[in-house]
Amino acid sequence: MATVIEETTPSRVEAKSAARRRMTFAAVLIAIAVALPLIPPFNGQDYQRLLVTGALMAAYAVAFDFTAGYIDIVNFGFAAFVGIGAYTSGLLAVDLGISPWIGMVCGALVSGFVGLLTGMLTLRLRGIYAAVMAWFVGLALMGVVRNLPDITRGSLGLSVPLLLNTSDNLPYYYLVLGILLLTLVVLMAVIRSRIGLAFRAIGQNLAAAKASGINPTRFLVINFTLSCAFAGLLGGFYAHYYGILTPDLLATSHTVEVLAVAYIGGRGTLWGPAVIAFPLMVVTGLLQAQLASLPGLELVLYGLLLILVMVFRPTGFAGLVTSAANRIWRPRTDAAETAAPTA
Repeated sequence: MATVIEETTPSRVEAKSAARRRMTFAAVLIAIAVALPLIPPFNGQDYQRLLVTGALMAAYAVAFDFTAGYIDIVNFGFAAFVGIGAYTSGLLAVDLGISPWIGMVCGALVSGFVGLLTGMLTLRLRGIYAAVMAWFVGLALMGVVRNLPDITRGSLGLSVPLLLNTSDNLPYYYLVLGILLLTLVVLMAVIRSRIGLAFRAIGQNLAAAKASGINPTRFLVINFTLSCAFAGLLGGFYAHYYGILTPDLLATSHTVEVLAVAYIGGRGTLWGPAVIAFPLMVVTGLLQAQLASLPGLELVLYGLLLILVMVFRPTGFAGLVTSAANRIWRPRTDAAETAAPTA
């Protein structure tokens, strides 16, 4: 009788253990996010509005990190693509009477198309040049919105219909939480595919990626287009949640806020920015309410946190959680798994 030996290597055990930890961590976070608005004091409308803002910012940061964290391109025009989706959906609802649900999808498509054109023009450049070009595109789009008052109402603001026929924030929270999960799942699936492998190769070493036969421009444009499409989808939600649009939505300051959340959460992780956005938005919202005489205080807080992250923990919140989890749940090789069974 032949003897069959099956070995479970430490790396395989470690991978299984890490996968279990990630699934457990994700399940706990989803349960907390779903239950949070029902727990005092978060069951009040003001706190639930902060939670809606937190979930929306989390989705922004995930879409932003998809580009900044994996292909090493900082899209300083990110807020402009959010604005494109918002104005597309809003104008379709106001001028053509199209349902906001359809308008959100159209906003994602239009924003993705503009992102495709922008990427084809700018992503042949590298480093700061690509970031500056994206910033210029964002400024140009904001200028277009501001200087077409007959269409966009300019600085007067465009009033658009709400997504839901209710003043309760709880349905909006669960809706944007679903959009956040959709964004996170889709972009993580892309990152774990062969396309994602090309993204990581380009972000880590462009010369080596070229040498291995990867067409950098092609994959950079794919990444940028997907990020902009999700930004447009989120912009559509923004439009029909707040009900009013102004050109300030496209301002670079909003991009800087998203950038800060993404970097504090942990660049190149997707889930780190998603998790850290909630406490940041709640804390900054409460600070704005209590210290209304000090506008811009949240930007000071972001700056301080960014300095602390860069000095003490460059991997951000995600790196902190990962290192803590590795210390607590250090993989142990089970005797049953390491034994060599015989048949």
